[in-house]
Amino acid sequence: MNAELPSIVPPEFVATLTQAGKDSDRPPAKVVVDALLQAEKTAKQQRISYTFDSLVGTWRLCFASGTRKARQRGGIILGKGFYWTKFTPTYISFGKTTPVRGEISNQVQLKPVLLKLTGPAKYLGKKNLLAFNFTHIQISLFGRTIYHQPFGGSHTQTEDFDNQPIGKLPFFAFFLVTEDFIAARGRGGGLALWMRER
Repeated sequence: MNAELPSIVPPEFVATLTQAGKDSDRPPAKVVVDALLQAEKTAKQQRISYTFDSLVGTWRLCFASGTRKARQRGGIILGKGFYWTKFTPTYISFGKTTPVRGEISNQVQLKPVLLKLTGPAKYLGKKNLLAFNFTHIQISLFGRTIYHQPFGGSHTQTEDFDNQPIGKLPFFAFFLVTEDFIAARGRGGGLALWMRER
């Protein structure tokens, strides 16, 4: 007689975040922010770590919380959160060159204009932290590149990136990574949810 293995039921916040990526019946923004906070808390409690491989690919920004400064305590508090409009699709991509090094790309489509930022990235697996620096900008019009230059005209920014401490670089601290979506907190304190594009 074969015993049936118990099925693993994902936490409720996974179902909420999955639904947030759909085109219809999306949960209210507050519910999504609460689900992101619960996912972050769970990742810290369970000390979940992800590999750089699990981030490789292209992801469409679906939801962001934003932040605002607290007047009395001088700290940062989360904004209400909002769904990112599909009229200006925004994508983030990660490519890997070594187990901990790679490239990041962030692009926004304002038809017919495409703005794309690229640069080096490094991943600290134990902390699920991806530090990066945008070093190049590209602007395309009707699918044709009309501008592509390094920021500030400097070709040494990638070398400078290698010597920068993580605390001085922009970063994302990923706390939930699935086949369908990724969720992270940025250095500024805001939360973001991206859905897999390809």
